[in-house]
Amino acid sequence: MAMRVLIFGLGYSGTAIAGEAIALGIPTVIATRQPAPSIALPCIPLAEAEREIATATHIVLTAAPGPDGDPILKAFAPAIAAAPFLRWIGYLSSTAVYGDRSGAWVDETTAPTPTSPRGKLRRHAEAEWEAFADRRAVDIFRLAGIYGPGRSAFDALRSGTARRIDKPGHAFSRIHRDDIAGAVCAAIRQDRPPGLRILHLADDQPAESAAVTAEAARLLGVTPPPLLSWAEAEPGMSAMARSFWVENRRTASQTTQAALAYRWRYPNFRAGLEAILAEERANTAPQQGDVALP
Repeated sequence: MAMRVLIFGLGYSGTAIAGEAIALGIPTVIATRQPAPSIALPCIPLAEAEREIATATHIVLTAAPGPDGDPILKAFAPAIAAAPFLRWIGYLSSTAVYGDRSGAWVDETTAPTPTSPRGKLRRHAEAEWEAFADRRAVDIFRLAGIYGPGRSAFDALRSGTARRIDKPGHAFSRIHRDDIAGAVCAAIRQDRPPGLRILHLADDQPAESAAVTAEAARLLGVTPPPLLSWAEAEPGMSAMARSFWVENRRTASQTTQAALAYRWRYPNFRAGLEAILAEERANTAPQQGDVALP
């Protein structure tokens, strides 16, 4: 059967993946709880997804798990198990499944040892999808911190919420939204037999958060916020924010890039930030016929 992709979730990553797939000429539909009329992508209500599952060759899962496991499996497990044309399942997970590594590197062969509630939920959901690998190709994408247009250090600086936290040696791995889309679509286009594959979506340069904020401020031509020590910053953090800062690891992705024959468009945060700013400025530049204000 000709390729047909079904994406569950119209969030930040799901929307980007759908846009990339459609641009590549891959028939794609998104199942979402509330289709947005403003989104120029083919969407269906989640309640109608069973019909699409029956014709899908590839399924992409972007929804976060809940206490009861993966919400899509909870609703559609029998239909997915019986899907006659389904060849591939891609699940977007998180590097949180590795827990704290005290700044050490993890790669695609590292055993997951989640410590946070978020990481444990993700690992449980991964295992649920891995159970399909005896009869389908299953790719588990473990994502580092996601950033991109509308979700970057630029936005925090402009809103006045940016903080430059000084915690030496505490590096975060990141991935640009467009590289998520590019990598997932590269996997979709591969013809792979049943089996499990672990893939890391993380760029080539883990970095301290303060360095990213400083670079964004430099590109905007503004003064970066003052450095705050961890002792000063930690008491005012939400429980979710604190959970990111108590874990420290660096995520390698060379094996993933080789397996997908895909190189990151934005191999480090500097390249990613420069591209975001260029896109923002292109979208706000005067169009032909417009009068530019002095």
